[in-house]
Amino acid sequence: MTRARRRGAYGVESAPYAFLAPATVLFLLFFALPIGYALYLSFRRTEVKGLGLGKGAREEIWAGFANYASALSDSELLHGALRILGYGMIVVPVMLGLALLFALLLDTDRLGLQAFSRLAIFLPYAIPGVVAALMWGFLYLPDVSPFSYLLDMAGLPQPDLLDGGPLYLALANIAVWGGTGFNMIVIYTSLRAIPAEVFEAARLDGCSQLQVALRIKIPMVAPSLVLTFFFSIIATLQVFSEPTTLKPLTNSLSTTWSPLMKVYQDAFVNNDIYAAAAQAVIIAVATLALSFGFLRAANSRTRQGDSR
Repeated sequence: MTRARRRGAYGVESAPYAFLAPATVLFLLFFALPIGYALYLSFRRTEVKGLGLGKGAREEIWAGFANYASALSDSELLHGALRILGYGMIVVPVMLGLALLFALLLDTDRLGLQAFSRLAIFLPYAIPGVVAALMWGFLYLPDVSPFSYLLDMAGLPQPDLLDGGPLYLALANIAVWGGTGFNMIVIYTSLRAIPAEVFEAARLDGCSQLQVALRIKIPMVAPSLVLTFFFSIIATLQVFSEPTTLKPLTNSLSTTWSPLMKVYQDAFVNNDIYAAAAQAVIIAVATLALSFGFLRAANSRTRQGDSR
């Protein structure tokens, strides 16, 4: 083989690695490296000598699992996790239920103007979470909300949706309003991929639209439902911008209302980055465990259904 041919063969073999290099570098810099550094910080702590003044008065030392033990026994982090659990029990079923309903209606052309309807349902997803939280926050405030004005004209009481129990519904409404469109598009795309022959056979058998939806469409888009549920779990556990944005509008939201708010409070307000790193690692592990546990359960049920 000539030198030119060897050089050409080497270039062909190395081309895939050249294309992968930019993505690999970005992955290492913005994903792997931050995760590794967070893990490193979670096993460290600051030791203060004397009054903590002067050079060498503060020293970073090995802490072992002390930060993790402190995080797992932190009542604020536990209460934040319980609040997120209640929040998720509202958001996930309502959002996915509406997404499935809208996708089925669009697929049967019951809404009319399909292109406009898809855009109208999906558009809230394109609005940043902070902007959506501010918009809904002012709609919730009794003093400035147009709904409160209409209720006052009708002689009806004006509820404060940012106080007490309604707060969960107010936050859940923002998430449902913003996330339904994305999930609807995922499910609707799967519905459009179902072969037309399946529906023709169902019509020949005399199936109604409801029977087709329940017995054909929903089972055939089960993988998309699993995927959207997976994304919804991750988004629920990572709630941060909505309660943080609404906090100045109400006293019912603490600075540690959600686990990520607790991490932010410890890292940037209390300046305890080591405890915050341990809490972030715990949240990440819990998110991965819940997500992959659900995926494994869904896959096992799918295999059992296929074996039948």
